[in-house]
Amino acid sequence: MASQFDESDFIDSDFQSSQGTYSAAPTAGAAGVTFRPPSQQQLDSRVGDAQQKLAALKRAQEELERERAALEEARRRRLEFQTGREEMLQSLTRGVTLLEQAEFGARRDVEQMGKTLIGLRTALNEVQAIQEEGWTSDSWNVELTRALATIENARMEWNGARLKCAILNGQSGETVGQDASRPALPPWHGCTFWELCRVGAALTWPIAAVGLIGLILFLVCRTR
Repeated sequence: MASQFDESDFIDSDFQSSQGTYSAAPTAGAAGVTFRPPSQQQLDSRVGDAQQKLAALKRAQEELERERAALEEARRRRLEFQTGREEMLQSLTRGVTLLEQAEFGARRDVEQMGKTLIGLRTALNEVQAIQEEGWTSDSWNVELTRALATIENARMEWNGARLKCAILNGQSGETVGQDASRPALPPWHGCTFWELCRVGAALTWPIAAVGLIGLILFLVCRTR
């Protein structure tokens, strides 16, 4: 009697299941499904790297802060230089101009004073040269006329010098400067009310008279 065999009798199901398990494990690992958490050493390494980067960033920030402060100081000094330069250029230019004008005026005054001094010395010598003792009975009239002319010329020279030099009138340079800088008082300063009224009437009566005459003429023309 022939025996019939089934193919399933020669298949080991346990072996096939184990083979399927072994073959599926590498496939899952190759696909990247498995995940391993970082170790303590890796975390410490990463923390150290982050701290180093943070320290580098802090150093870079401090360097940028110092550079910014230096640039701000340079800009401030540059602005101070430009402002100071313009200010001093204006002040020095104005000072030089004023001093040049003052120097020119002083030189002109000195030259004028020198000419005036020469004229006064000449007039003084001429007046001192008059010798009344040498006049004779025949020439005294001519000598007197000549002496009077010399004295008159000296007087004219003296009056001209007084107009040119205030110091000859008993005023110093400071007094003249103070008088020039002092504001002039109005003509009516110190006058009473009635004096001002009289002055006003004296100034306005011609206008009032002209107006009155014009009014009379107008009325006469209207009546005709």
